[in-house]
Amino acid sequence: MSARIESIVGRYLCTEITGAEQRVYFEEAGQGQPVLCLHTAGADARQWRHILNDAELTRDFRFIAFDMPWHGKSLPPAGFHTREYLLTTDDYIATVLAVLRGLDLQRPILAGCSMGGRIALQLAARHPDAFAGFVGIEASDFQPAWYDIDWFHRPDAHGGEMGAALVSANIAPQAPEVERWNTQWMFMQSGPGVFRGDLSFYTRDRSLIDRLGQIDTTRTPVYLLCGEYDLTCTPADTARTAGRIPGARYEIMSELGHFPMSEHPEAFRPYFARALKCIQDKGARRSNE
Repeated sequence: MSARIESIVGRYLCTEITGAEQRVYFEEAGQGQPVLCLHTAGADARQWRHILNDAELTRDFRFIAFDMPWHGKSLPPAGFHTREYLLTTDDYIATVLAVLRGLDLQRPILAGCSMGGRIALQLAARHPDAFAGFVGIEASDFQPAWYDIDWFHRPDAHGGEMGAALVSANIAPQAPEVERWNTQWMFMQSGPGVFRGDLSFYTRDRSLIDRLGQIDTTRTPVYLLCGEYDLTCTPADTARTAGRIPGARYEIMSELGHFPMSEHPEAFRPYFARALKCIQDKGARRSNE
């Protein structure tokens, strides 16, 4: 293998979020329509590296993926050791909007997976004018935990390895082995209590259920994608959620699980490209009306 330098550029955004100074790490690549990408619970922006390295997609889209505070290269706020990390809908929304403002992104497409897909739908209901459209990947209105989230932050268990075990059950059997393990490695590196704090938001916050009817897809289109092997946000969950959003589109992705952009990027790519093109075309039609 010859040496090469990837086109992805990584930088830090220093901004205030919910009254605290934050140093948020983000990566970007490409040009054209901006697409802001959100990672899953307990992971970081590395999940999107294959999309950011896609030469064809980056000719038409500028992809930006950032590490949420407490995740990856984004440090927790000062004094984090004195508090319990529990993500909330309001804090999550404030974080996404702060990054959007800090990077001066004008109506990007928002693409989020798992908890990122959940918050994408919250933003579709509460802040639709800030975005050109939404791609919710493994996104549902609500899905209660079928596992005990406290196992991911205990003194007698390695939270990262416990998280990786849960993740492994949600990866499709067709995923290439190297990407299966790369995906699990991100969870093994998760900070103490971070996966649990994210899952508290994901498995206990039911507030989206009553907001789905507020989403107006004539203003900002919604496209949902779900892997057929996803045990956490099942195809039935996605179909139910899409059915409660008038005008939303959804696809069930063959041979993919809960982390499609990371576990099997080659299989995920055509679905994601189709969703982006659909949203882009709808935006062009509205501009011409």
